[in-house]
Amino acid sequence: MSVTEDGVPPVPPVRAERSVGSRLSEWVSGGLVRVFLIVVGLFWLVPTVGLLLASLRTPQDMAADGWWKVFTEPSQLTFGAYEKLLENDDITGSLLNTVYITVPATVLVVVIGSLAGYAFAWMEFPGRDWWFLAVVGLLVVPVQVALIPIAELFGNLGLFGSVTGVVLFHVGFGLPFAVFLLRNFFAEIPRELLEAARLDGAGELRLFVRVVMPLAGPAIAALGIFQFLWVWNDMLVALIFTDSGSQPITVALQTQVRQFGNNVDVLAPGAFLSMVVPLVVFFAFQRQFVSGVMAGAVK
Repeated sequence: MSVTEDGVPPVPPVRAERSVGSRLSEWVSGGLVRVFLIVVGLFWLVPTVGLLLASLRTPQDMAADGWWKVFTEPSQLTFGAYEKLLENDDITGSLLNTVYITVPATVLVVVIGSLAGYAFAWMEFPGRDWWFLAVVGLLVVPVQVALIPIAELFGNLGLFGSVTGVVLFHVGFGLPFAVFLLRNFFAEIPRELLEAARLDGAGELRLFVRVVMPLAGPAIAALGIFQFLWVWNDMLVALIFTDSGSQPITVALQTQVRQFGNNVDVLAPGAFLSMVVPLVVFFAFQRQFVSGVMAGAVK
């Protein structure tokens, strides 16, 4: 056994005992967990893949067996259902109505929410904190509570059964969350940065457009995705406030089921188109979505 110059045996180094949290963190970041998450993601995509393959089959093939039969008989795949879908005026018109509803509802919520969030974060006006508490309180108001009163209001204003009425409803219920999210993000911007811009002669509008908005990209992306997915997939509001000429794709598909119970060659491709658009939007902006959600968290 080796000794030191003083003849004293060396003291062996003491190994620090690792905490349970550190060991758990190392295990979670391991390859086994990544494989598990990949498997879960693949299972999550199974309904989408199944709907896609079902939409590429004939009604006779779908009535005979399941969509997985295409892996052994790929000759079943055909685009006939999509050709028939394009000939259905109700479905194609409802897709356009969905765009007419979703795009304005998303843009208006982002624009108005950005202006209000900046005002609550950096502008002084009487009752600012109380007004913000009122906005936060609106987050807990369920949509179902306002359906009948707003339906009566829209009927008196001549907006019931129109695309404009549905857009206004979605904007009204989307703004509280938008203001809450963006106000938290804007409040984390360093005050020194804003003061420097004011010393350079920037007014509030120029400060908002030139300084604040370029920094708010992740938060704006997160809010836009939230609002887009909610409006695109909505059926309850559209079912109540639209008529046959303004109904979106969700209501049009439900109408097809009610009128034609076996109209699968139209329902399958229509449902896939209704599903794939939100998926494409989410996966295209998923990085900005995560960054924006984390940006609104506590420092």
